[in-house]
Amino acid sequence: MTTGAELFVEAARELGLTRIFTLVGDHLNEVLREAARRNFDIVDMRHESAVTHAADAWARITRRPALALVTGGPGHTNSLTGIATANLAGSPLIAVSGGCAGADRGRQAFQDIDQAGTARPIVKWAAEAPGPAQLPFFLRRAYAEAVAGRMGAVHLTIPVDAFTGSVREAPPLLTRPERAAPAATPTDIERAIALLKAARKPVVIAGSGVWWAQAGDELRAFAELTSLPVYTITMARGVLPDDHPLSMGYADPALNRAAAAAFREADLFLVLGKRIDYRLALGSSRVFPPAAKFVQVDIHPRELGLNRPVDLGICADVRAALRGLIDFIGKRPWPELDWLGRVRELRRQWRDSLDAAARDSSAPLHPAAFFAELSGALPPGILYSWDGGDFAHWGRAMLPALEPGGWLRLGPLGTIGASLPNAIALKMAHPDRPVMMITGDGALGFYIAELDTAVRYKLPFVIVVGNDAGWGLEREMQGKENTVAVELRRTRYDVVMQGFGGEGETIDSLDQVRPAVERAFASGRPYLLNVNIRGARSPFTDWRFAMREPVA
Repeated sequence: MTTGAELFVEAARELGLTRIFTLVGDHLNEVLREAARRNFDIVDMRHESAVTHAADAWARITRRPALALVTGGPGHTNSLTGIATANLAGSPLIAVSGGCAGADRGRQAFQDIDQAGTARPIVKWAAEAPGPAQLPFFLRRAYAEAVAGRMGAVHLTIPVDAFTGSVREAPPLLTRPERAAPAATPTDIERAIALLKAARKPVVIAGSGVWWAQAGDELRAFAELTSLPVYTITMARGVLPDDHPLSMGYADPALNRAAAAAFREADLFLVLGKRIDYRLALGSSRVFPPAAKFVQVDIHPRELGLNRPVDLGICADVRAALRGLIDFIGKRPWPELDWLGRVRELRRQWRDSLDAAARDSSAPLHPAAFFAELSGALPPGILYSWDGGDFAHWGRAMLPALEPGGWLRLGPLGTIGASLPNAIALKMAHPDRPVMMITGDGALGFYIAELDTAVRYKLPFVIVVGNDAGWGLEREMQGKENTVAVELRRTRYDVVMQGFGGEGETIDSLDQVRPAVERAFASGRPYLLNVNIRGARSPFTDWRFAMREPVA
């Protein structure tokens, strides 16, 4: 006889899902014990949403599906925020929730809710497994749905009696579903080249599709053949590093005024694996000239021309499309356009304005001054887990993205606080690389108990908390006077870290930054730097205010 738990764990192994992010509960005891017997890597955390955030981050970092396993009832409902975050980020999270026994469903059983029904609106696919014999089929189906087309999150509810029940004959072994990588047609490639050659002020916007398609080498080769300026965003940050002569930094106009200015002047946009979403102002004339042409490459056909009409939509894997473009161009590089010098000048002007803000050395620290000092103290190869809020936005505007996969963000749901579980996954994926998490005092509170997880798993990453005793971005939006629900205490979060078993210290002045950062990375333990700052409206918040104003 074979139990459902054994079938599930064996199916997970066949699918390569040998790391489980979890928080234990009654529905999971059997399957977790079985996974431990088979030497799975089990990462047990302190909140179910942190579980699904960490699994989402693991999927993004490794470019493979990740498995989260939580208990039913409130364990399941707690997990939904992380699941929704993963789905909007196009991350192949397989979120499994235990549940009450199938025989007791609909009879006022303990923790009896329609879990698949609650998950269905926020995932690509959701189901409930009917019994132990079906667990391999349903887990494989979940995997296949997660990786098909534009990837995303899926949900599977497994009643506890499906784990504990047994079958006489195990079903056959699984085959792992393959992910398709459709190529662009020769006609599409030829049309794209014609549009690019006709343009006088073209730019490239590279998004997460470049990362998922592992197209970093192709993006670099294409840029160097064409001498086109490239802006990166989401998981593409660092794929073409910001210190490359053709990389113009962030494609987010809210954080890169040089990009905003260049976009307003450009006459053609080649958009690679990036939805024309809220980060790009939904393609509106506030950011993009109405007459500018668009060539969009995306693996998901529904994204093509969704918010902005395109002159050419190419439904293809980004790597395959770039290879087609490179092959068509051949080995002779295109001449540089005068436009490239203009774009570089815009970038220099923006850096000068950030440097001017950073010269404010008064106390409490201005975030720009802190990040300028921090930049010179960081070890090479640094990987970042970013949170939201004004403090983090200053950092994202000022620090360069130099490492592929090393710029982990919250995603389109803007799930503040997720930088901590994300950092846990980032450090687990890169145990020999320096990892820094950057957050604010408000955001840290959401998953603060995961400091315990970092300590238990001996993860020596550095946490930087910008402490302005409030919800800084919202305080700026409200106007600072007569504010409502935005004030916090100037808590000693370094002492909180020490209480969990890690280390930390407080930074009050610029001369303390470098030695504190050096101590943090040398400690070999989770280390929290509590940075006392003052509220200062970030470029992101300035952009938010500007977008409220009517178009002239």
